Amino acid sequence: MTADIEEQPAGYARLLSAAHAGPIAEVAAAIARRRPRHVVFTARGTSDHAALYAAYLTEIRLGIPAGLASPSTITLFGARPDLSDALVVGVSQSGGSPDLVEVLRVARAAGALTLAVTNAPSAPLAQAAELSVDIAAGHERAVAATKTYTAELLALLLLVEGIRAGDGVLPAQERAALDALPDLAARTLADPAPAQLAARYRFAARLVTTGRGYAYPTAREAALKLMETSYLPALAFSGADLLHGPLAMTDPDVPVLAVVGSGPGGRSMREVLPRLGERRADVAVVGSADVDGATRMAVPEVDERYAPLLDILPLQRLALSLALARGEDPDSPRGLKKVTSTM
Repeated sequence: MTADIEEQPAGYARLLSAAHAGPIAEVAAAIARRRPRHVVFTARGTSDHAALYAAYLTEIRLGIPAGLASPSTITLFGARPDLSDALVVGVSQSGGSPDLVEVLRVARAAGALTLAVTNAPSAPLAQAAELSVDIAAGHERAVAATKTYTAELLALLLLVEGIRAGDGVLPAQERAALDALPDLAARTLADPAPAQLAARYRFAARLVTTGRGYAYPTAREAALKLMETSYLPALAFSGADLLHGPLAMTDPDVPVLAVVGSGPGGRSMREVLPRLGERRADVAVVGSADVDGATRMAVPEVDERYAPLLDILPLQRLALSLALARGEDPDSPRGLKKVTSTM
């Protein structure tokens, strides 16, 4: 898991290279020509959080309604929704989950434009789809996904922005900002704060993660990583939903990990943090600026669309360090396999 985490800056650089960004641009241009009226994402586990990020991007940047499919409606209940004007996107690191393959097969038969986003370009998911994107993350050693998750995020960002451009080609200013990501990721991974927090949270019985907008998928992925590697019950809430009841469970013994960016989503979290302070919650913030009363895991300030590519890095390192501090093996969580088959 350590090696996988440390490879992410190089993974960003690889995916941004012409050899991989070029084919993504071609797929984006093909989708733009088809002009889908809505977008449906289907995914499981970690990839579901990448899909959620892409749904935010799709609605905010493209102005197209987007949502996440429930595969069981098709695989268990036999539903055949009308997807004739849709783009249906399957997101899966392995590309081998039978239920996702079936969703794309049914969607394609129903007239949808289908796309597979996967780390295995010859996998069944890619074969079932009309179009495919290779996230080019390379072999991932640990069971808990880290570098494949961020590769999915970056591939989906390039895809959506390419569709927005119309021809797949990103504007020069945007491309320059993305080219800075590998160095920014390396800087983020050098921060010692996650290992220090792991010692503090070693005996925590439960934990809460929270964020809004683009940061909400990050909060959900952080909770999953903590549960996978440390067997620590972790509940993820949007900042808004946290105030609608779950706030009552926070207290000094329940650490709260808050993802607080510099855009609209981050600014809205500034209303949530004082309420956590009233509960005397132990708050740690992932963000580019200090927050009164909170420990900070530092990330560089970037456009809020790019922030998930950096915000998750200290949280991955926290999950790794916390698992080790609790005497667990983060590389091989009990009962889990790299590829999970569901129907």
